[in-house]
Amino acid sequence: MKRLHFDYFMKIDYSEAVSLCHFTIKCFPQNTLRQRVEGVSVALTPAVPYSIGTDSFGNRQIYGRDDILHHTFSFRITGKVRTGLSIWEEGANEDQTAIYRHPHGLNQAGEELRAYHAEIGKEMPESDYEKSLFLMHRLYQDFGYEKGVTDMHTTAEEAWRLGKGVCQDYAHIFIALLHMEGIPARYVTGMLIGEGASHAWVEVLHQGFWYGLDPTNDSLVEESYIKIGVGREASDCLINRGIMHGGGTQTQTIEVIVNEEKTEK
Repeated sequence: MKRLHFDYFMKIDYSEAVSLCHFTIKCFPQNTLRQRVEGVSVALTPAVPYSIGTDSFGNRQIYGRDDILHHTFSFRITGKVRTGLSIWEEGANEDQTAIYRHPHGLNQAGEELRAYHAEIGKEMPESDYEKSLFLMHRLYQDFGYEKGVTDMHTTAEEAWRLGKGVCQDYAHIFIALLHMEGIPARYVTGMLIGEGASHAWVEVLHQGFWYGLDPTNDSLVEESYIKIGVGREASDCLINRGIMHGGGTQTQTIEVIVNEEKTEK
């Protein structure tokens, strides 16, 4: 087990003043069987009131209205999470899994990804969990990590054609491959020790429990990961959304720090 301290900071600078902004922020770790939240604090600039709730996927969020004229909007969310409490995240029932059985949005496979699946399918193990591990290992081997070649709108098929991308692309491709095997899978946003930004991975359903797998790093999701949110694909669990009046062009700055808190002997 580990106790992790996280600090997530996002700042948006606008070229023109914003007179009104409705915002939603989803940057709150969940209590699961693998992790337990021990405290979270929120700081907004401008300092405006907000409400707390959950979305349709069960992700915690704050939302509010900022009617103070501003050129910069920022939030800092910090807290502590104890991780590594279990090898799975949570149990599931059919009502929770039905939407994760079928392709949606950015994780839909095209002709080239289907051809790849057919090619490696000759070596596929029997159980769903072993299939998931096999697909993760093969994707890690056959796809390359590179920043700047994809964006938040890139589909699994487009990234696969490029042959490279970032964690979002690994997750979407992995989900597409899992769906072709009939395995329920969902997209996860979170944080990882050593990362300077948010991270993305996948959860697969096996024997009634959700297990986290990280295709970007070819690893199981264990005590170095902090889970924030889940969805069918990346747009379901975006950390920040907003509708505003004014603003012009935007420049976004994100700083994420995750450290292990050492226990004194």
